[in-house]
Amino acid sequence: MGAGGRLSVPATEAEEKKNPLKRVPYSKPPFTVGDIKKIIPPHCFKRSLLRSFSYVVYDLFLVFLFYYIATSYFHLLPSPFSYLGWSVYWILQGCVCTGVWVIAHECGHHAFSDYQWVDDTVGLILHSTLLVPYFSWKYSHRRHHSNTGSLERDEVFVPKPRSKLSWFTKYLNNPPGRVMTLVITLTLGWPLYLAFNVSGRPYDRFACHYDPHGPIYNDRERLQIYISDVCVIATSYILYRVALAQGLVWLTCVYGVPLLIVNGFLVLITYLQHTHPSLPHYDSSEWDWLRGALATVDRDYGVLNNVFHNITDTHVAHHLFSTMPHYHAMEATKAIKPLLGEYYQSDGTPFYKAMWREAKECLYVEPDEPNKGVFWYKNKF
Repeated sequence: MGAGGRLSVPATEAEEKKNPLKRVPYSKPPFTVGDIKKIIPPHCFKRSLLRSFSYVVYDLFLVFLFYYIATSYFHLLPSPFSYLGWSVYWILQGCVCTGVWVIAHECGHHAFSDYQWVDDTVGLILHSTLLVPYFSWKYSHRRHHSNTGSLERDEVFVPKPRSKLSWFTKYLNNPPGRVMTLVITLTLGWPLYLAFNVSGRPYDRFACHYDPHGPIYNDRERLQIYISDVCVIATSYILYRVALAQGLVWLTCVYGVPLLIVNGFLVLITYLQHTHPSLPHYDSSEWDWLRGALATVDRDYGVLNNVFHNITDTHVAHHLFSTMPHYHAMEATKAIKPLLGEYYQSDGTPFYKAMWREAKECLYVEPDEPNKGVFWYKNKF
């Protein structure tokens, strides 16, 4: 599902045989960002306002179509079939709304159009409908892109060294513990990150995405944080009024459960893009921007790659050139693979299997001698 129907780049025979768990090189690459940009067709960096809006229209058409079908016909079905219908609705609506979230993400990177005010307006509206504080996320996410792979300055899913793990972590290193951890992460991870900076970088005081005067933001950004807060509050009030008129159960079925699926996919996508046994993290003695940007992995979500506008399987290219529109990212990915060579990482493991494997294998990071500034995921206690 997605305007234009882009297909994933087919894997070559060599890529299919490649061991995805083999560590990627951590030495400074023999190429520069400029070298990478030169081999990408120039049109890949051009943003089309009309084409970008076509994805918004297409996704919102599906959102309203699913809503219309669910609210107009499900109550006519016998009870067993109505339950099945709602389950299908939740999955489809949650997936499509994740695509809407991704378009707003595109706006936050100024990849939607050539006009910053258009990008921010569209991003603010779309994210606010999903209870996301757009500008708050935009600025912390920008710092994530500026510091990817840095143990000190990255903003999201920053791994901990073994010495800083919580005392109970080793007791969760078993199947029941992993199930509980994953359930909590996928259901509560996003709101906990926004409200309490859980899994984010440490600050010298309490950090919250809703706090305009918190340590995440500087003075120039604070007014826009207030705007984000007002929009989230306005959306919450509208939902409150809808609940009064239609009932809390109706609102939960139509909006609440799909939103939980959106939040779950958002956390899962981000987690799997930056958590992999083959990827290094760096302390300040080794980190540089290019190596950090390459410390991410393209994943394969099957048909959902298109539903999610290929944020899943073009993430390496996205970290290198975040203002590139998503509809050119597949072509750019295909172009950069030969130059990146072993520095490019992709893993075709089904996402549900990868989620379990990474939850088992990637518990903390430690350096290997003698490269004390380069950290790798480990799980032995």
